[in-house]
Amino acid sequence: MATKDEVYEAIGTVIDPEVGFDLVSLGLIYDVDVKGDHVDVKMTLSTRGCPLHEMMVQWVKDAVLKLSDVNSVDVEIVWEPAWNISMASDEVKAKLGGGM
Repeated sequence: MATKDEVYEAIGTVIDPEVGFDLVSLGLIYDVDVKGDHVDVKMTLSTRGCPLHEMMVQWVKDAVLKLSDVNSVDVEIVWEPAWNISMASDEVKAKLGGGM
């Protein structure tokens, strides 16, 4: 069975092309739940009108499915709590100047 840390590491390979940082460092991944060979991911996007919405969901699924112990992934997009720059890692905040 994959661990939560392994799933976060896999999702960490997915880069938001608009800002050039991975989804985990941006703070867009709210929760990961591993149930045997199935993974549920709860995430948000930096803006509701993100034109890459469907692509980002697919990229997350593809990244997690690369783990040998994972056979299925569900990604739920949530809007609460609303994402803001304070949710990002210190490195991201420093590079983005504290705001987007």
